[in-house]
Amino acid sequence: IQDRNSIIGDNYRWPHVIPYVLEDSLEMNAKGVILKAFEQYRLKTCIDFKPWEGEKNYISVFKGSGCWSSVGNLQMGLQQLSIGANCDRIGTIQHEFLHALGFWHEQSRSDRDDYVTIVWDRIQSGKEHNFNKYDDKRSDFLNVPYDYNSVMHYSKTAFKNGTEPTIITNIPDFIDVIGQRMDFSEYDLQKLNRLYNCTSSLSFMDTCSFELENICGMIQSSDDNSDWQRLSQVPAGPNTDHTNTGECKDSGYFMHFDTSAGGEGSTAVLESRILYPKRGFQCLQFYLYNSGNENDRLNVWVREYTSANPNGTLRFIKEIKGSPETYWQLHHVSLNVTSKFRIMFQGVRGSGLSNGGLSIDDINLSETQCPHHVWHIRNFTHLLNTSPAGKGGIIYSPPFYSSEGYAFQVSLYVNGTTDNPFNLGIYLSLISGANDDHLKWPCPWQQVTMILLDQHPDIRQQMSNQRSVTTDPQKISESSSNYTWDRPDKVGSEATFPNGTKYMRGPGVGTSAFLTHERLRSRNFIKEDGVYILLTMEDISHLLSTQPSTPPPLVTTTTFCPDNPCENDGVCVMVNRTPVCRCPAGDNWWYMGEKCERKGSTHENTVIAVSSTITVFVVMLIVTITTAVCLKKKYKQGKENKESVTLEE
Repeated sequence: IQDRNSIIGDNYRWPHVIPYVLEDSLEMNAKGVILKAFEQYRLKTCIDFKPWEGEKNYISVFKGSGCWSSVGNLQMGLQQLSIGANCDRIGTIQHEFLHALGFWHEQSRSDRDDYVTIVWDRIQSGKEHNFNKYDDKRSDFLNVPYDYNSVMHYSKTAFKNGTEPTIITNIPDFIDVIGQRMDFSEYDLQKLNRLYNCTSSLSFMDTCSFELENICGMIQSSDDNSDWQRLSQVPAGPNTDHTNTGECKDSGYFMHFDTSAGGEGSTAVLESRILYPKRGFQCLQFYLYNSGNENDRLNVWVREYTSANPNGTLRFIKEIKGSPETYWQLHHVSLNVTSKFRIMFQGVRGSGLSNGGLSIDDINLSETQCPHHVWHIRNFTHLLNTSPAGKGGIIYSPPFYSSEGYAFQVSLYVNGTTDNPFNLGIYLSLISGANDDHLKWPCPWQQVTMILLDQHPDIRQQMSNQRSVTTDPQKISESSSNYTWDRPDKVGSEATFPNGTKYMRGPGVGTSAFLTHERLRSRNFIKEDGVYILLTMEDISHLLSTQPSTPPPLVTTTTFCPDNPCENDGVCVMVNRTPVCRCPAGDNWWYMGEKCERKGSTHENTVIAVSSTITVFVVMLIVTITTAVCLKKKYKQGKENKESVTLEE
């Protein structure tokens, strides 16, 4: 544990691109989640992370005892950050890296006593330093209000030594709000972006909820025969936009293409403003409401501008069509654009009768990977009100396939397990699938990420809740001697799809404490009485070995110089392409200097040594007296200011 005076000071800031090492001691699931946490930093801030390549200061992440980090850049070379057992939640990892970036806990602010009460006698012995308060000479809260919702705030039960809370909120309504580990709060981002002077985030590109009349700079194309209209409702649906779902008077707009008029094949094209990619892959997310005909369709195009085609080249990306529904539906479209471009939404009227049309709302574009699958659960309030705790309250997702061919399913305990009611529980199971004869078993190193989507219209302000599970092929089932991730028809039990088809479901692995019902009803998790669970299964076997070997020392090669600039018979050699003189020496004499131009002797050095000793003695006497005075003064301050910078989760 190291001590220092203050988090205030530029010397504690990291560069905007932070070098890191993932040590091999880390659990595989943790390694994957750490990379996902970095993606959230890129999406919402200007902070980036890169694998260490020999930089002087870097963060080395390892599996220590618990979750902890020092505060700020200590300028010490290798700086450790621990992601130990049960620390592999994205919010916990964001929390620890915020410490490293220079943030104390929220309840350590100088003004914290106005908002919370710390009950010291309920705190575990030896953990009190985590609740220290820092005055405004040591900690700057950057003119941002106290944030009960911060990912940096402890929960009410942090480091408790019994059953009673260690932190009591002075406003009682926030007692169960503190301690969230879903994602950065709005104020967390304000503080981080102010501290590091971020004016934009790295992978975010655009968001639009059509609340303003300028429709986010989008334009109506001239290459069509109809237009998109900005509306707040349509008789055939939707009755409200998706952003506000009718909750805000005189607001709530979306774009609508009317397919009840015009002939088959009539089109309306809405184009985004020009966008500039950096990473070469993007995810377009939006909500679509179809109140027209099943033959109406929405086509997504990109118009790419290059030096060879300065007026743009159209590239078709995806067609979306389906039966009309009475609700907004979430869609994701993966892009891989590398030059400046526009996105084009082309509505096309199909054959058949239509009373409405196509509507779009809440568009987000970011340079991130799209989820592989979407599970939309409707009538969710009814499920919450009627489902029992335990197995009787489980709902199962449809079957999904990974890109490698593994079949899997997610089970959701709507009202929690019998041991942990009033929580959402979520579990992953492999299930028997069409490709099982051709796959590796036990299933090796597939990471499944399950995200309960916060349906906030701006992706930068979403606080979604997620958990990841990784298939360790050596993991043994707790209830048997079987491998947990072996073939489902070998280690699973029989189950039946709603259509009557039988299949085998492997053991479930996940958490009974995915999200409390109280947090579930906050934010925008439930919208139009539905929730979305986003699912991705990806191979992370490339993370098995992530710890680099120490960079080799600088190789020194010695060759003679083509020309000899050395004097007094000195010899010139090349050291790393630089000429260096090696000077001759005798028993009581030697040559020195860059060109061996000066001669030294034992007699000269004796005179110099005596005079130097006297000078050094006088200087040291002055330093000793000064140091004694300073230490006495500093000791007084130190009793008040001495603090640990290693903080735990």
